[in-house]
Amino acid sequence: MSTVSKIINNYSDVSEETRNRVLEIMRQTGYIPSSSAKSIDNLKKSNLIVVIFAGKQNVDFTHPFFNEVLNSFKKQIGFLGYDLLFLTNQKTGGDGGDYLSRCQSYQVAGCIIVSGQEIEPSIDALDQSDIPCIGVDIKLTGTNSGYIMSDNYNLTSKVVEHFYLMGYRDLGYIGSSASSNISNIREAGYRSAMEALGLSIRPEWFVNGSDFFEQSGYIAMKQILQAETLPRAIFAASDLIAIGAMRAIEEHNLKVPEDIAIIGCDDIEACKYVQPALTTMRQNKEKLGILSALMLYDLINNQSSTSSFVVEPELVIRDSCGNKNGSYGVYTTM
Repeated sequence: MSTVSKIINNYSDVSEETRNRVLEIMRQTGYIPSSSAKSIDNLKKSNLIVVIFAGKQNVDFTHPFFNEVLNSFKKQIGFLGYDLLFLTNQKTGGDGGDYLSRCQSYQVAGCIIVSGQEIEPSIDALDQSDIPCIGVDIKLTGTNSGYIMSDNYNLTSKVVEHFYLMGYRDLGYIGSSASSNISNIREAGYRSAMEALGLSIRPEWFVNGSDFFEQSGYIAMKQILQAETLPRAIFAASDLIAIGAMRAIEEHNLKVPEDIAIIGCDDIEACKYVQPALTTMRQNKEKLGILSALMLYDLINNQSSTSSFVVEPELVIRDSCGNKNGSYGVYTTM
């Protein structure tokens, strides 16, 4: 039996490299053996959904926010009859290579693209292709694409409002790297909310780390603590950044929130268990995962056109920046 026939009939004794190369040649040339047209047609109707963590600095699978979103997506897309295929950018030097041709060679049904630190240019070609794509925390503009995200700009107005109502006026910010679109949007919203209330912005209290993880927050907070005067409250672009900042504050013989109040973002499980428990902006991770699966399913099955959806976050008050009577709960803005 020829190699082409084995590939068309999905025999297992053909290497993945050979399979992908032959499928790509068949796609480019339009070659379809007449006796195997039905098999090729079935191959084109793959039930595979590609998962791409877009970013030159690859997202760690242990990151609790994206892990929870993806688990929710996986369950919902599984109910709809699809399996997941993960593409890595590691084998191509961290730039993602040609995502589009790799998706075409696997004849995938669609893609979910999760935002990373610095989006690779190869994402654009995939976004503009005819392959259905849904972005999570990344805006896609293709005619067969959509996206879903939290309201990253306006969520910060709730943070600033809560700080203000608690009597804090000297506010700082710790973000991820300067190349992170999400972190930059949150900082822009934070600055805008401060300016709307007439609060001064002190550049030495606004520091970017290297990523959304704990050590990055620890190092950034150490830098802020070198300033001549210190902020009374800090908003961190992620909960892990906030937890790292709390560790640095404690090592500086200061207390949270007595000396510096902290608010994080995401509401990961660890927020409940750190001391003091972390006040945070809750992103509805389960809803983000379910909605992204349903939106992608509709795109694949031509049940909707390109779409976008913004999920509203909420402020969850705990001890690191509690309300005036010290109670817990979800804070409702005025």
